[in-house]
Amino acid sequence: MTNPFTARWTITGNNLCLGQWEIRYLGRLLELDPGRREKDMGSFGIFSYIFPDDDDLAEGLPEDDWILEHVEWLAGFFAAHDIPVDEEHMRWFYQAINPHDWRCGSCGGCI
Repeated sequence: MTNPFTARWTITGNNLCLGQWEIRYLGRLLELDPGRREKDMGSFGIFSYIFPDDDDLAEGLPEDDWILEHVEWLAGFFAAHDIPVDEEHMRWFYQAINPHDWRCGSCGGCI
């Protein structure tokens, strides 16, 4: 099965902090609480726009650690949206958000 989640951050370019998450499950938009909708997800990556290939600047949690850190929130969120609460779906969720995750200052808009 392909990943049933899609994710995108609504702003690109140099004002990332003004965006919000749009996460869909099987095409259905999921409602995130404002505390999560308007912030980075803390997934692993290098978020430096100046040194995007510098491993020393990597931050956030890799998939396994991120899932363990967020398992309670994910379980409640999935249950509220009639999404199966299992490891596979939690991995798909991470894999959907990770490429679009960001960090304050990672776009250079505030410099």
